[in-house]
Order: sequence, then C-alpha cells, then structure tokens
Amino acid sequence: MIYNIYHRTVFNYQSMVTFSHNITRLKPKELPHQKLLNFSMEIEPSVYESHVFIDMFGNSNKHLLIREPHQSLAVTGKSRVEVFPELLQANIHRLKNSGISYAEAIGRLSKFNLEDLDAKQFLFESELIPTSSKAIQQYAFESFHNERDMFEATNEFMGRIFHDFEFLSGFSDVTTPVEKIFKAKKGVCQDFAQFAISALRSIGLPAKYMSGYIETLPPEGQEKFFGVDASHAWFAVYIPNAGWAEFDPTNNIIPSGQHILLVEGRDYADIAPLKGVVQSSGSSYLSVMVDVKREENNTTLKMQKGQTQSQNQSQMQIQTQW
Repeated sequence: MIYNIYHRTVFNYQSMVTFSHNITRLKPKELPHQKLLNFSMEIEPSVYESHVFIDMFGNSNKHLLIREPHQSLAVTGKSRVEVFPELLQANIHRLKNSGISYAEAIGRLSKFNLEDLDAKQFLFESELIPTSSKAIQQYAFESFHNERDMFEATNEFMGRIFHDFEFLSGFSDVTTPVEKIFKAKKGVCQDFAQFAISALRSIGLPAKYMSGYIETLPPEGQEKFFGVDASHAWFAVYIPNAGWAEFDPTNNIIPSGQHILLVEGRDYADIAPLKGVVQSSGSSYLSVMVDVKREENNTTLKMQKGQTQSQNQSQMQIQTQW
C-alpha cells in the first residue's frame, strides 16, 4: 500500500518576528515494513541556515535558522510512503505467540541484558509523563497478572481504555496532565497514548509514544475533502525476547497497515512536528492541515468509536488528533 501524505503547519504571529530557531520532524521513518519513497519540505520565509540530524530515538530532525523578518512561518512536508501489511501481520503473529507472561517480563527486565538496554530508557518518567499515581497503577494491574500473557494483557488494556474513556476534542491540550485525563476519562488520541504509557511504566514495563498518521475514509458514496485528516498517536510496549508491540487505544485496533509512523519518543515533547523559539512579542496562532491518501484505494475501514475531529472531519471513520 502506497500513501501520499501532505502535512502543513503554519504559525501566524501578532508582531513581526526578527529571528527564529525551529526544529521540524516531518520525515517518516524507514522501517522493515515501511519504505519512504519520496520526501520534500517547503519552508516560508527563506531559511538562512539549516542542517539535518538524527536524534536518540532515530527520528529525522531538521534545524531551521530564519533571520528574515516575518509574521508567518509555514512548513510543508510531502511524503510518499509504502507500507507492507504482510510484514506487519507476520510481526503481530510472532508477538502474539511469544508466550511471555507479565511476571517473566518483569523478571527479565530486572536483570541486565544487552538486548533490553535501549528499551529501558522508556521505563522512566519523562517531561509530559511523570511518575503515576497508585490509582493509575491499579488500573493497569486490572489487566496485567503475573501469569498472564503480555500481548493478551496489553490488548485487553487497550480495549478498556477505548471503552472507559470518551473521545472529546477541546477538553485537553499537549500540557494537560495524565492524572487529569484519567480522572475525567476523556481526551483525544495523544491523551490516551500518554495515559497508556504512564500506566504501563507504573507497573515496570517500557512503553513509548508513537506518532504519525492513519488512513481515514469517507462514508460510501461520499467524496473525501483534501486536508481533513489529522496527525495521530498510539503507543508501543516492549515484550522481552519479542520486541515492540503497537496498540491504538483511540480506535481499539492493532496497527496492521493503516498507520504510517512519523516519529517516536518518550512522550509528545520528544516528537512535536514543529517547535522552536522566536524573537518577537505578542501571541501566535497555529494552524495545521493534513491529508493522507492511499494510491488506488479500493478498501473500506469499518466505523470505529465516535467521529474524527478536524475542519470537515465529521465524515471520517477513524479517530485522529494530536
């Protein structure tokens, strides 16, 4: 399956910006099941200096230095990505049949093993996911018992979030504490992903934030409007001797071909598509337009919980939002 992705982020400033530094993360990752065919980036105004680097999570970052006075900054990423569902399905089958219990996973992670070293950095609190409360820990323990299979437990845990939490746009933003999301039982995909990560880390399991896109389709017989998609977030949990298993609690599905991974990290602070500092005064306004289109798309995704949130997104069938 080949997807064409358009992601445009625009900052409009109240006052003239005379100097700015920004980091962009708009280039999709190269993975065994995901091949980047083409990528381009357009930036307005012109960039004085830029350089690309790979961060500690393997994400592609581009640093932008802009010295030209401006009241608007627009960054547009265009990608063409091929996803191989058969490789994803084979990996899911392998993870499902790993046969590792929660107790075995904790026992393995309590000791030094070179294979687990990279995953262990996702055990600890991060900027947006501090140490969880006992209540969140107890919520996770309802699914994870000592002798229970890790994949089975995480799959049930994902389903509980899907059924227990309400998808509600406008209730939260990227700084809303996980504890508030848990207490209110509402939010959007970034909240559900960060809550899941918080709960899993609280019971000793490495978990990371996955960010990218998900294909959405209009109801049968209706046209899909350009730019009505949105960025999406889900989570992955580490299963020793097996690897990372991905879960999408917003839609209660295991990513198997309709998700395109852009970046990954400890939480949203590690993966923001565009962030930086400017020399100016007054406020700023952010707008984002995303479009995800599959080439020769002849399939239909089943209706999931609720509706998507974007400019015309009431017609979409999969929930997505940062």
